[in-house]
Amino acid sequence: MEWLKAIQLLRTGRRAGVLVTVMSVRGHAPREAGAKMVVADDNVWSTVGGGNLEALAISRSRAMIADGVTVPEVLTAALSDKAPYQHGVQCCGGEVKLLLEPLPVVPSVAIFGVGHVGMELARILARHDIELHLVDSRAEQLAPERLRVLDDAVAQVHVHNVPVLPELVVGELPPGTHAVIMTHDHAEDAALCDAAIRTEQLATIGLIGSSAKWTRFQRKLTEDGNTATAIARITTPIGLPDLPGKEPVVIAVSVAAWLLQRFATTPSPAPASSPAAPPRTPASPSSAPSPTPTSAPAGPGPSLASSPAERQTVSAHSAGRQHAPAQREATA
Repeated sequence: MEWLKAIQLLRTGRRAGVLVTVMSVRGHAPREAGAKMVVADDNVWSTVGGGNLEALAISRSRAMIADGVTVPEVLTAALSDKAPYQHGVQCCGGEVKLLLEPLPVVPSVAIFGVGHVGMELARILARHDIELHLVDSRAEQLAPERLRVLDDAVAQVHVHNVPVLPELVVGELPPGTHAVIMTHDHAEDAALCDAAIRTEQLATIGLIGSSAKWTRFQRKLTEDGNTATAIARITTPIGLPDLPGKEPVVIAVSVAAWLLQRFATTPSPAPASSPAAPPRTPASPSSAPSPTPTSAPAGPGPSLASSPAERQTVSAHSAGRQHAPAQREATA
């Protein structure tokens, strides 16, 4: 179905959209109940009947995208030559109700270090409709049998096995990504912090660890030429301060709750230009009334926006680093 492919296209491109569905039809109308159309800021897929009815749906959908609306709306349009119209007369004689469901850009999270805490965090976040990036320099941490617990994930999981310079992944993450750094190697953590603060597109940079570790990192990051303002973009420690415990699952729950708070307060990145087909104009003008949007008790559908960023250039010091012995992330 064209509309299903369109939703996937928007999700892959991390672009916002609106799913328009014919909820009900009374009398004669160009499409039956259940007909669907997907609207982006510069393109339309499938049709709910053309004419004034469709043009109004497209116009309202694009306003919803521009305003960041997340609550579904219902439009009611009378297909009569006596009804008010904006885009031509449509006198089929019936009445159509359309459900407009926002397809927002879902949050993106990158977990650097899929050890004890990282794996528990991945299992929690995988139950949410997000883009989940798992990054580790150790192939065994990302082995298919270890990740099998994520087979039923709601999230779209992206695995990055990068044996050398995992910080290169930072520049390839989608704009607005929340990055959490919790690897087995403090040298790797430091290189990732350096790459992250040089990447403007990240929404959050979180670092697991003690105050002593952070003191050393601040000194190192300053020596590498980073400003105090840039270094201040890093949040450490991460998680809920009033949730005690050092067990990996407790830390993971704490960090997951902290990230959910970030999702609620961080705006989605601006929609990117679509590389897809040129915009389609609504089918032939014919008309329906100016509809009145109303809230509908339905949840938003799938989502997406914005394009991948350019590859990040890494500071020279990270290229020559050697890995420290592995350690439990819970005590990083």
